[in-house]
Amino acid sequence: MELTLLGTGAPDGLPRPSCPCAACAAARGPWARAATSLLVDEALLLDLTPQAVLAAARAGRALGAVRQVLLTHPHDGPAVELPAVLPPAGRVPDGQVLTLISGHRVRAVPMDAPGTGYEVSAPEGERLLYLPPGAAPSGLPERVEAPYDMVLCDIVGRPDALARLRGAGAVGPATEVIAVHLDHDAPPGRALDRRLAAAGARAVPDGTTLEVGGDRTASDVPRRVLVTGGARSGKSLEAEQRLETFPDVVYVATGGHREGDADWAARVGLHRDRRPGAWRTEETCDLVDLLRADGPPLLIDCLSLWLTDAMDRVDAWEGARWRDGGETALRARVAELVGAVRATRRRVVMVTNEVGSGVVPATPAGRRFRDELGRLNAAVAGECEEVLLVVSGQVLVVRG
Repeated sequence: MELTLLGTGAPDGLPRPSCPCAACAAARGPWARAATSLLVDEALLLDLTPQAVLAAARAGRALGAVRQVLLTHPHDGPAVELPAVLPPAGRVPDGQVLTLISGHRVRAVPMDAPGTGYEVSAPEGERLLYLPPGAAPSGLPERVEAPYDMVLCDIVGRPDALARLRGAGAVGPATEVIAVHLDHDAPPGRALDRRLAAAGARAVPDGTTLEVGGDRTASDVPRRVLVTGGARSGKSLEAEQRLETFPDVVYVATGGHREGDADWAARVGLHRDRRPGAWRTEETCDLVDLLRADGPPLLIDCLSLWLTDAMDRVDAWEGARWRDGGETALRARVAELVGAVRATRRRVVMVTNEVGSGVVPATPAGRRFRDELGRLNAAVAGECEEVLLVVSGQVLVVRG
């Protein structure tokens, strides 16, 4: 089955008309996107957009052989003129199946928002799933029979849609995931590529033709990622976004409770409210056992609080105790953690703090913590496929 993406943008396109934002200003050339529209084997058109004929011509395709035009979502803008070469556009009721004269079979998939998703099966058996903007499948079975060959969905706007599909087995390691309905809320340029790669997905320019079900290796998602940065830099949000398309994530909070500290409780609540409801939280500093066990992805936030606990346990804050075995005991704990990161089979994203670039701490204990955190960060980074530095909410790729 051959699929041509006549457009890959949001319904208003990218850049949005008359929008002055930075993302729209950067959406030029290959990053400019018309509203999403898919041409399947030149026989089926999913979503009719303005200038569809011109878009097809630019992609080297014709619409004269199209036998069916299906819409996925309500169109709130000005009326779209139906080209004379196309049959009338319509929508298939949820759950119903439409068989085309070309041999393609289309099933309407119910959504949790206004719109209809379509599962398209080719005569040769390849299967794709196309979802409307801002929507995720509703009523998925606990486990589907087989994963799709390709899924096209609004990954930036509804990352939980991909998580649901993964949880049900509809997206597997060999499923090609393509981001569509891209709007100015998506990060521009290479930042979008990096974010989508973390989800096992990618974006393609308008006019790209893809072979559904062709030879494809499993997506290369980094298994170990370290995210570092200063206070309030956005590092925790970046770490959370890297796992929001995966189901059953375990969020490991190393900070624990602080009785009577209202500010700390507010910080914890902010993080909790931001996380997907399906994630499970474990408040612990015993990271080694978690890393050694099999299970869903881990998000560890953060290593600096783990180090604080580790220094508490070996009484490393006081100078005499540090010299009398505290240093040796702490280094053993760090080595055990680094070894567990090296050997883990789980996907893991770790957050830490970058404290070595600021004011030199006034106390020996503070300087000791700064030095040991720098050593810990360097050792863990050495075991990660990807290391990210977050500055003012922007991500710099240090490694990977």
